[in-house]
Amino acid sequence: MGRRRGEALEAAILEAAWDELSERGYANLTFDSVARRAGTSKPVLYRRWADKQKLVEAAVVRRNVIQLTTPADTGSLRGDLIATLTELSEKRGPFLTQLSLLLAGYFAETGTSFAELREMILAGRRSGRDEIMERAIERGEIDPAKLTPRIASLPFDLLRGETMMTLRPVAPEVIEEIVDTIFLPLVR
Repeated sequence: MGRRRGEALEAAILEAAWDELSERGYANLTFDSVARRAGTSKPVLYRRWADKQKLVEAAVVRRNVIQLTTPADTGSLRGDLIATLTELSEKRGPFLTQLSLLLAGYFAETGTSFAELREMILAGRRSGRDEIMERAIERGEIDPAKLTPRIASLPFDLLRGETMMTLRPVAPEVIEEIVDTIFLPLVR
């Protein structure tokens, strides 16, 4: 087997960086450990990423892009939100909890916020939240004048908070309460 190059090499390095981050945390991740795990050399890493921060950001972005969820399109805002929040809770909740714990050192060292990291991950792509809200506006389910950015993010923020506090998927009745009792009355 020949040497890996290009995308295959980069994928192997970013997977190794993610594995090192997952197993050792940000503080203990080194270019040496990532290079060893990826079966390459430190100079190969330094040609692509100037420092540990940039390497970790690239690994997190790659992992998130692989796991991006397509928002549900059930034909109603309520249905879209419940389906999407349920999927996020079941599939992404544990990942986001793990990510926040693993990156505590990264956030402290770099001064980067979770919101800034989210923007790096989205990299100009429209968020699933925005797709859901735009469809609801088109269907006449939302008063656009009431839909501020903070209100639009509210159901997702509440889901994230619940996931962080319980460290498990959010119960269906809690998701329904977030949607029916808290969010929908604010936008209608």
